Amino acid sequence: MASQDQVRNFLAHWFQLGKPVVLAENRGEYLPDPIFQNGRYSQSFEDCWHKVMVTSGRDCYLKGTTQSIAEMLSPVWDITPCARCEMPVAMPTAGTMTSLCPCDDLPTWPNTDVPMPRTAVDNQQQLTALRQRLGNAKR
Repeated sequence: MASQDQVRNFLAHWFQLGKPVVLAENRGEYLPDPIFQNGRYSQSFEDCWHKVMVTSGRDCYLKGTTQSIAEMLSPVWDITPCARCEMPVAMPTAGTMTSLCPCDDLPTWPNTDVPMPRTAVDNQQQLTALRQRLGNAKR
């Protein structure tokens, strides 16, 4: 079963490649911008997640996929890396995968010449760790 954190991470990765989430009840598509801010999900991302969770994820899905966010949060789905592009994909816990990776309709992906999408980075935490390593190196 995919946790809410895994599904949020899944969406954040695909949002970085320009894939929007399609909202239930004909509320259109949503692509938050920015996705991260100050080492966390941005307010735009949180607003998007709220719009998805209004219907508990029913009939909301990442564009180019067939399973809803609600299905991804059920015990029969898990999030694993794609064998082709290493991006997170929803996979059934039993049986075989019947749909393609969301990267299938991205003609320029995978692209090893650009950085892979990633999770948020807390710059303060990274700088503190760097300062500590530099301080230890001087001793």
